[in-house]
Amino acid sequence: MNPRELLIDSFRAALSAADPLVIVPAHLPSPPKGRTVVVGAGKAAAAMARAVDAAWPADVALEGIVITRYAHGYSSVDSENTPPPRIRVLEAGHPVPDEAGETAAKEILAIAESLAADDLLLVLVSGGGSSLLSLPAAGIAMADLKEVTAKLLGSGAPIQEMNIVRKHLSAIQGGRLAAATKARVLSLIISDVTGDDPSAIASGPTAPDPSTYQDALDILNSYRIVPPLSVIRHLSNGARGDIAETLKPGDAIFTRVENRVIATPQASLSRAAAFFQQRGVTPMILGDSVTGEAREVAKVHAALARQIQQHHHPLKPPVAIISGGECTVTLRNAQGTTGGRGGRCSEFLLSLALDLDERENIFAIACDTDGIDGSEDNAGAYIEPDSLRRARAGGIQGKALLGVNDAYGFFLPLDDLIFTGPTRTNVNDYRAILIL
Repeated sequence: MNPRELLIDSFRAALSAADPLVIVPAHLPSPPKGRTVVVGAGKAAAAMARAVDAAWPADVALEGIVITRYAHGYSSVDSENTPPPRIRVLEAGHPVPDEAGETAAKEILAIAESLAADDLLLVLVSGGGSSLLSLPAAGIAMADLKEVTAKLLGSGAPIQEMNIVRKHLSAIQGGRLAAATKARVLSLIISDVTGDDPSAIASGPTAPDPSTYQDALDILNSYRIVPPLSVIRHLSNGARGDIAETLKPGDAIFTRVENRVIATPQASLSRAAAFFQQRGVTPMILGDSVTGEAREVAKVHAALARQIQQHHHPLKPPVAIISGGECTVTLRNAQGTTGGRGGRCSEFLLSLALDLDERENIFAIACDTDGIDGSEDNAGAYIEPDSLRRARAGGIQGKALLGVNDAYGFFLPLDDLIFTGPTRTNVNDYRAILIL
């Protein structure tokens, strides 16, 4: 049993449960009387659009536009012999929005507004859509939206709270895309948030939103974020009732809208558990909603791994501890930056390695299922019992690098970063600790 190969293959198994090319076709409706228009946004948007295009009847009209992250488009999912797609794919900025996303979102909103009651608006939603479907509300410049987004990303706020703020700064999210059209709306959603709440995934462009402008203000205050004046003015006007709220549960608009979650973090964890079980390793799923500071979550995982290894409780090795969810990384100075490189998965693993302190026969992997850990080019990383020892031999001090959020700098010289490239799906983070 090669621990590294076993853990990497378990990650591939988890990804297979969220492959848009496999899961999307079963959820496609019958063609409507009128037009079928596909729109969407997210890291999985290109693969979801390709799945729709391939499964939709060749003799039935299909059109549309989706937005995905740069380098996540069709170019690397199509073979040379694939016919030109009927759904256009545009690329834009993530995790910080940009003008390309704003232009594409305007086009999507205009398409939705052009549809009639006999038409179908098929919306493809996946993680990353909050920044990609970036159409600022009136009075907010893209530069201001970029600034507040960057501050939120460095604050340690969970994605649900970040998206409460973002949907209240948007002209298309918080149910507003659904409100813009007279067509029937079906949203197919790949969940990347704990709880699989459609209102939180990509900031819920077609979902009812129970949060308020005041909630958005409170979140900014709680993380001591000082946003641009236009953002404060907009949120304050909304809290006073001078600007219409996001679409709320019970609104009549949602009688013609269905939000259907078709892939979840839990399904991917279950697929990985089955993979381990088939190879004689007992799986233990901690849950699909593990959140908190990545370095602190790692310490809890390490304690459980020691308990299993030393006391054979609650399970006897070999065991694979599996968890999902989205941890956070709070940058360590007032400017919201440390100069370090690395995302929440690699930070989790570096903290885990330090806490396990070279304990034998424990190996681990942590990867983001979209193939990008934070803002770097790796999906995550891998540790084994001698990771710290090998690092010290090369003059690398793990504790010091963790202090400046530079887990990438720890794992790169060890050749223990995991590179997958864009996976074109996104069901949150995947963590597995193998105890032999």
